[in-house]
Amino acid sequence: MTEDEVVGELVDGMTVGIGGWGSRRKPMSLVRAIVRSPVRDLTVVAYGGPDVGLLCAAGKVKKVVFAFVALDGPAAPSLSPSAIPASALLEPHFRSARQSGAIEVSELDEGMFLLGLQAAAWRVPFLPTRVGLGSDVPRINPDLQTVRSPYEDGEELLAVPALTLDVALVHMNRADVGGNGQYLGIDPYFDDLFCMAAERRFLSCERIVPTEDFAKGGPPQSLRINRLMTDGVVESRGGAHFTSCLPDYDRDDAFQQEYTASAKGPDEWQAFKGKYLDVGHDDYRKVVGL
Repeated sequence: MTEDEVVGELVDGMTVGIGGWGSRRKPMSLVRAIVRSPVRDLTVVAYGGPDVGLLCAAGKVKKVVFAFVALDGPAAPSLSPSAIPASALLEPHFRSARQSGAIEVSELDEGMFLLGLQAAAWRVPFLPTRVGLGSDVPRINPDLQTVRSPYEDGEELLAVPALTLDVALVHMNRADVGGNGQYLGIDPYFDDLFCMAAERRFLSCERIVPTEDFAKGGPPQSLRINRLMTDGVVESRGGAHFTSCLPDYDRDDAFQQEYTASAKGPDEWQAFKGKYLDVGHDDYRKVVGL
């Protein structure tokens, strides 16, 4: 498929899960295609980064369900976390949308978010956990309920509802035409759970390869996405840019700074959007020099 064909499957009001983690292996070519489309009022579910920020800035989002929405800091291993400026970590367009009240939010602990995806993948309505008890998470999410263990312990636990998705979008290093996907970095993130939690699942990848070539690229456990989890595959070289897709490429820090600067005001956003978002992926690759 193409990016535009995938986005043609979306309709207003859908719940869309986006794989990856922060500024890492995000399906950005698919996100940019959503920005170019007329689709609106989406509920976006993500361990968020610039994918969420772009969609908020473009007016595509009604609600965000998230564990965090952040940019990774500068690629400077010598810096301690306290030395990294907050402006380098906070997702600027998401922050603006949240502070202005332009979007609804549901903020979950990272572990709770994982359990919500797992519950949806297992087709159960919720999963119990101690995570969140004694914190402000139930206070800011008053719809969360507790359940009592039916066993002798009788423990009261938080019931994390299933994060059921209409559509999941993920990005892999390699895929075949059957929908099997392979990551080659050090972390699978939770892309497989996003796919299993969704009714429709679309996978973009750096390169489509013959199925037998998977064995040349990584161990069997790198094949976290199988053809039963996918409904369409897009070959999109540089499709995760400007987020990282290791080992194919690292995060583009210079571009991330340009993206962050686009949140300074409407003129800066319109200039950024016209240059990078109003064009298809092939033209985008030429503009950014991929």
